[in-house]
Amino acid sequence: MVARIPFPLQMWHKILIGLLLGVLAGLALGESARLLQPVGTIFITLIRMVVMPVIFVSLVCGVTAMKNVRQMGRVAGKTLFLYMLTMAFAASSSMLLADLLNIGAGLNYSLGSTAGSVPTPPSMLDTMLNLFPANPFKSFVDGNVLQVIVFALFFGMAINLSGEAGEPVRRLFDSLNQVVFRLISMVLAFAPYGVFALMAYVTADNGFAVIEQLAALVGSIWLSCLLLLTVCYSLLLMLAGLRPWPFLKKMLPVQLFAFSTTSSNATLPLALDTAERRLGVHNSIASFVLPLGATINMNGLATYLGAVAIFAANAYGIELSLMQKVTVVLTTTLSAIGAAGVPGTGLVVMSMVLGSVGLPLEVIAAIAAVDRIIDMANTPTNVSGDTLAAVLVARSEGELDLAVYNSPTGAVAPVTAKG
Repeated sequence: MVARIPFPLQMWHKILIGLLLGVLAGLALGESARLLQPVGTIFITLIRMVVMPVIFVSLVCGVTAMKNVRQMGRVAGKTLFLYMLTMAFAASSSMLLADLLNIGAGLNYSLGSTAGSVPTPPSMLDTMLNLFPANPFKSFVDGNVLQVIVFALFFGMAINLSGEAGEPVRRLFDSLNQVVFRLISMVLAFAPYGVFALMAYVTADNGFAVIEQLAALVGSIWLSCLLLLTVCYSLLLMLAGLRPWPFLKKMLPVQLFAFSTTSSNATLPLALDTAERRLGVHNSIASFVLPLGATINMNGLATYLGAVAIFAANAYGIELSLMQKVTVVLTTTLSAIGAAGVPGTGLVVMSMVLGSVGLPLEVIAAIAAVDRIIDMANTPTNVSGDTLAAVLVARSEGELDLAVYNSPTGAVAPVTAKG
């Protein structure tokens, strides 16, 4: 007789099983686990295949669903405020915890000639000008998410301003949105196998051997992310009159997925599906807030960079003043905005943050060794922060279906009517 599973396995069960089996396989197979890397690569490639269509189609649908220009401006303002607030808090709290734990102090690095040598960041004018795509098709090919977002916003507003003539295009994008969600479902069916392969070769590469000070850095960041996810996010939900537990429980599959892929953009399709189907966020809010958040809201990255600043300062015996710490928080928040939601982003913007207070950059080479392990905690924090903002904004706009939010499983279809 074949034993039957007493309950049907949900996607998050399968992803968790794949993750755990991948860790065990990596430890057992060692270097041989690298043979599984192509499977993980194919999975990530499939995810990246749908990212740009999801961002563009979802944002256009989000804009066209908000025909009231005042409502769109109000939603955008609330979203940006929440993103800036949570990122600043993430950076500040991780710096405080890193200070208390005195991480990096045991390294005793000496200041070298390259201390403070930082690539000149682009000016504010250049940054603003780079937001607008001269060729939207090139932006799609290059994967320039910010330019695609700007183009989608303009395109959606143009549809709204076209009146009756724009209705066929709006209906086309509504249909495209359903097609894109079906495409997402097809790709996500491969998720347990992809997660298994990813975790197998990542575990084989890193194992559990991390030197003491880097382990302290990793532990500090992981603890900061955990506190942000459980304490800070729960408090914000309670302030909005919502119970935290349904959010935390339903976000677990998204967090597991983000943990294994370490990519906010790769997790975006699943986050969108969860926000609409399981948390009751109206499509007009979810499809606007989440794609935007995948690009500019990096709570996990802000946590990472805040801790690294203290780690670098302690490693070189440099005492940061209060003003320098404030500068780190501001630079971290601004650097996180626009950082691509892909693995390794922290290393790309780290030099700007360290250089803002004159800290040496040599320490980046050591941190690179554990960057992937840190990313595993950062990315779930990023995507959970994006979804939290969508829930809070939807709640304030009367676009949150409380019955779906509070139900054990959520809706069986995307939420398309006001809650």
